Amino acid sequence: MTKLVQVGFEASDLKNMVADILEEAKRQGATSAEVDVSVNKGFNVTVRKGDVETVEYNQDKAIGIDVFFGKRSGSASITDVRPEAIKAAVKAACNIARFTDEDEYAGLAEKELLAFNYPTLELAFPWSVTVEEAIALAKQCEAEALAQDKRLTSEGASISTGQVCHAYGNSNGFIGAVPVTRHEISCVMIAKKGEDMQRDHSYTVSCDPGLLESLSTVAHEAAHRTLKRLGARRLTTRRVPVIFAAEEARSLLGHFVSAISGGSLYRKSSFLLDHLDKQVFPSHISMDERPFLAKALGSSPYDDDGVATRPNVFIADGILKSYVLGVYSARKLGMKSTGNSGGVHNLFIKTGNNNLSGLLKKMGTGLLVTELMGQGVNIITGDYSRGCSGFWVENGEIQYPVEEITIAGNLRDMYLHLVEVGNDVDKRGNIQTGSILLDHMTIAGD
Repeated sequence: MTKLVQVGFEASDLKNMVADILEEAKRQGATSAEVDVSVNKGFNVTVRKGDVETVEYNQDKAIGIDVFFGKRSGSASITDVRPEAIKAAVKAACNIARFTDEDEYAGLAEKELLAFNYPTLELAFPWSVTVEEAIALAKQCEAEALAQDKRLTSEGASISTGQVCHAYGNSNGFIGAVPVTRHEISCVMIAKKGEDMQRDHSYTVSCDPGLLESLSTVAHEAAHRTLKRLGARRLTTRRVPVIFAAEEARSLLGHFVSAISGGSLYRKSSFLLDHLDKQVFPSHISMDERPFLAKALGSSPYDDDGVATRPNVFIADGILKSYVLGVYSARKLGMKSTGNSGGVHNLFIKTGNNNLSGLLKKMGTGLLVTELMGQGVNIITGDYSRGCSGFWVENGEIQYPVEEITIAGNLRDMYLHLVEVGNDVDKRGNIQTGSILLDHMTIAGD
C-alpha cells in the first residue's frame, strides 16, 4: 500500500486502528460492529488577477462507528483520534443501540460477500508540487487565458492536490484500506462586451498528475468557452431535439442511477419501480460499471459495506438488468447486494460513432445544452425541468448562444427517446459518457 507520509498514517496504521475500535465495541457488549476511518491531507491555491486570493490547507481525520446489539443499531462519528475520545464514541453508539427499535434488515454484510482478497488498484499518485509552485502554475494558467482576448477578465485560477486513505472493517473479520489521490487545475473567466457579461470555466482532474491536461489547454478552453457565450439570446417556447454536452450529460445518467438505487426503490420513490427486465432505453443502449480500472476516479475494490465490487451490467440492449444495491437495501427488497453501497464505480454507457460535431449534424436544428441550473428533477415521477444555457443550432451548425431558458420533459420518455450517445467521452468523473442527443424536449422561453 502507498504510504501517506504527509498525513501521518500508513494504511497498516489505519487497519490497526479499525481493529482496535472493533475490539472496543465487542468489549462494551456489541454483538457486531463496523468502523470506517479516513485521513486526508492536501491544499488548494487560488489566484485572481495575478494576486494570491486563497491558500487553503486541509488535514482531516474522521471515524464512523456503527454497533449492533442483535437487530438494534447505534452510530457515532468523531474527528478526535485520541484513545479516550474513541472509547467515549463507542460507548455513545452502544448506548444508542440499546434503546433503538429492532430492524430486521440491520446488520453486517454476509461473510461470503466481503472482499477478503481484494485487488490492489493503481489509485494513489502523490503530486510533489509545493504551494509556491502551485501558485506559479495558477498564475501562468490565468495569464494565458487572459491573453486570449482583451474582453476577458479573471474570476480565478486554482490548483488543488490531495491524498486520502480510507480504511473499513467489521467484526466479520474483514479489514481493508485504500489510498487514493486527486489533483485538479481549474480556470474561470468572465467576458464583457458592452452591457453583456458572461462567465464560463474549464478544468482537468485526475488521480495521476501526469494525466492532467496542460495549463495551456485549460486556459485556452476557459477563454474560448467564455467568449462563445457573448451575445446570448432567449428563445421562444418550442419543442425540439436537444443535445446535452458530455459534461452535462453525466447528470442525466446520475438521475438514472438514483432511480434504480435501492434506497429509492424500497421507499417506493422511483419512477423506475418494478422495471427490472423491462425496456427503459432504446435497444442500442447498454450501460455497465467497471470498478477495477487503474487511475479512474470511481474505482474501488469494495463498497461501503466491505462487499467486493464487481463489473455489473445495468442496461443490456435497452433493458434494465440490475438495480444498484447495498446490503441493507438488498435485504429490504429481498435481493442480493450488487456491491454498490455508496454508489456505482465507473459507470459507462455505450457510445455511437459520432463526436459532438457529428451529433450536431445529425440533430440538424435544435438546442445544445452546455450548462444546467436548478434542481427541478423529481425521481418519484420522472418529471424534469431545469434552467439552462447553451447554443441554438440550425442545419447542424451552431448559430448563436442562448440563455435564460428552461428545458422540460419526463425522464422515462427522455431515456426511451435517446437517439445517440457521442464518442466524445468526458472522463473527468465517476460517470463516463459522451454528449447525448434526445429526440425532443420542450423549451420554455419568451
